[in-house]
This record gives sequence, C-alpha cells and structure tokens, in this order.
Amino acid sequence: MLGKTFKKLLDRRALSPVISTVIMIGAIVALLGVTLIYANGLLLSKVAEGDFNAAKPFMRTMGLQIDDVAWTIGRTETLRYSSKYGEVRLEPSTLNYTVNVETDGSGTYKFSNKTGVLLFNIATSRYSVANGYWSLISPSQDDALILKGASASVARVFAVERMPMQDGSYIRVVAAPAIRTLFSSINTSSSSTLYIKLYLPVLKLGEAPRRSQSVTLTGKSFAANTLNDVTSINVTVDFPRGPSPENFDSFFFHFPSLSEVIDIPAGYSDVVLEFYVSEVTVDFGINF
Repeated sequence: MLGKTFKKLLDRRALSPVISTVIMIGAIVALLGVTLIYANGLLLSKVAEGDFNAAKPFMRTMGLQIDDVAWTIGRTETLRYSSKYGEVRLEPSTLNYTVNVETDGSGTYKFSNKTGVLLFNIATSRYSVANGYWSLISPSQDDALILKGASASVARVFAVERMPMQDGSYIRVVAAPAIRTLFSSINTSSSSTLYIKLYLPVLKLGEAPRRSQSVTLTGKSFAANTLNDVTSINVTVDFPRGPSPENFDSFFFHFPSLSEVIDIPAGYSDVVLEFYVSEVTVDFGINF
C-alpha cells in the first residue's frame, strides 16, 4: 500500500515539469502573437507614412507639370507614382475664380471659371497626423490670393487632414490651381502701355481606367480675353458646393484671402488686361 502511494507521488512530480513547460510555451506563443500583430501594424503604418511623405514632392511636381502643359494645346505629360495606400484623383468643379474688370468708358466685365483640384488621398485608418492638420508645401511664401512673378507656379500644394468629409476620411496632399499674374510695359516717346497678364489652368476629368498608378495631363484648349483702358481688377475665389464642415471650402484650402484687388500704377496712357485660361484634362492610368 505504501509503495503504491509513493509511486503516485512520483508520477505527480514527474508531470509537474511537463505542465509547467506547456504553460510557459503557451504564454510565449501568446506574447509572440501579440508582438507580431503590433509589429505588423507598426510596419504598415510606416509604409503609409512613407506614401504620405513621397506624395509631397510628387504633387509639387504635379503643380509644375500643370504649368508646362497648360499653355500649349496638345502637349501631354505623364507622371507615375508608386503607393500601397494612396491614390490620386480629381475632385471636379471645386474652386470658382472670378475676375471683375472695370474699364474707362466701356463698362464692367466679369469672367468666371470653375476648376477641379488634384488630391492624393490616404485613408486615416492607415495614417493620420491630427484632425485639422494643414501644412503649406508650395509656394514657399503664400501671402496673397494671386501668385506673382514669372517663376511663380499656377498651383498651390498643401497637405491637409480634415474630418468629416463627404468623400471619406483621408489625409491628403492637394494641388489646387491658382491665378498667376505678370506685369510688363511698352514705352515709346508718345505713349506708355502697361500689360497685366493673368494665367489660370482649369482642370477637368478625362479618362480613368486606372490600369496603372499614373496621371496624364494634356493641354486641351486655350482662350485669351483682352481688355483695354482697364481701371480696376478684382479677383475672387469661392466654393461652388457652399460652406459646410463636410465640403471643400475656405477652411479646407486656407487661402490667404478670398479676394484681391490688383494695384494698377498710375502714369500709363493705357492699361491692357490679358486673361489666359487653359483647359487641362487629367487622365488616370491610361499610359503604362
């Protein structure tokens, strides 16, 4: 009887290390599972962050390419990108620029043009900075509605995260068309003429088969409006969808101002406005 009891105690002692080992292995496997899930989530977050950082120079280049194709009918440029979580799309008729012009004796003129904007979208479920985040990428200085000078772009590029939005929750890099102005003059012995030139590209959606991650810009049409004896020029921007927390409005774009009066210096016998508007189509994934 004593021998049987002793044998049972030995059996129990023999099983104890085995049970402990199984428990430890199970705990280690569970910890490894949690660690792998965390590491995988961190890796995917870093990939999405890389997509966002790569989108900034890409969209800055996009703004420069818009300027390259806008003023030559038929000119085409294709930009390719590689992104796991990001996608470029065009939001149509998002901005409306209006140029109000007064002339000496001829009356008042009004030119209105709606344009789309280009968005590089990454879902905030993949990467997020903070709701309300906004950061200017290009130009380096942005203190007026109109961009000035021969070296100025015709697009503002910025990063923004705003929720909620009608099209979903994204952190975005945006290329928004802008008006550029140039001044030039011709002086003779009997007269002096000031030329004020305004340039505006209008983005419109073309084809979008999306067979590849590429954006193709094409200069489709070009129009010039010329007025003489100009006495006043006022440029405004508004948002066709109206002010709303869910819309692409002034809070989304952060324009320095929503209107700007162009100063016309005195002393010229004639002031001529030349307003150039170009239609640029945007195609997605049509070229390999």
